[in-house]
Amino acid sequence: MAKFLEYVPGESFLHRMNPCVKLIGAVLIAIACFVTSNLVFLLILLAAALVMAASCGLGRETAGLCKAVFAFSLILAVVILLTTPHGMPLVPLPWGYIGTGSLLAALTVVVRLMAAAIPLFLVFYVTKMNDLTNAAVKQLHVPYKYAFTFTSTVHFIPVFMNDMAGIMEAQTARGVEFDGSFAKKVRLMIPLCVPLLVSSVRKTNSAAIAAEVRGFNLRTRTSGYKDYPLHAEDFVALAVCVAVLAAAIVLAVVG
Repeated sequence: MAKFLEYVPGESFLHRMNPCVKLIGAVLIAIACFVTSNLVFLLILLAAALVMAASCGLGRETAGLCKAVFAFSLILAVVILLTTPHGMPLVPLPWGYIGTGSLLAALTVVVRLMAAAIPLFLVFYVTKMNDLTNAAVKQLHVPYKYAFTFTSTVHFIPVFMNDMAGIMEAQTARGVEFDGSFAKKVRLMIPLCVPLLVSSVRKTNSAAIAAEVRGFNLRTRTSGYKDYPLHAEDFVALAVCVAVLAAAIVLAVVG
């Protein structure tokens, strides 16, 4: 199983696509998810995202992502249920009620976040960070320092997570028990943020020095040696994503 946001080699259709097309397509689909509130349309997008993940052999990684997104979206869903009385009353509350419309809105939030998150995360699982940076600089004319900053941030997320896991393992070896309630885990993890911050600053400083030594400030759009040509399937995929966004806008206007 791959680590969080770690590139997974493969020969699938998504692996072969142009990095810029993958990124733009994922962003268009995410926007489409937030443009419309049509639950059927969102369910179709979610099913399509799961099929894409399965075609890349990333079923387990996607399942883990769905669990994390579901846990976060569940909090939003509970807030909606308790604060948005709408539709036929089902459960009376001292300040209102939970209705059929409330349930539909809560379910829509959960499906929307999952459908929007999967394509975005798939981009990082099926694309090397160097390719994503160089393609954005060459084809989208993004300044290299901004593209490098973005991809470096994504790259350091699993690094910091591994550091945190190592610190927790060291504390466990010293007799600290992280089992128990969520509040207990948070209380025990707060002091660990200090060594994690120190380790993060050291890694960031080392990365900055390495970039300066390699001529970071001299990098231009033509410095990359690798080209990223667009093929017919890239145009087809981009057209499909544009059509999805257009359909979402139409459903939002009609609905």
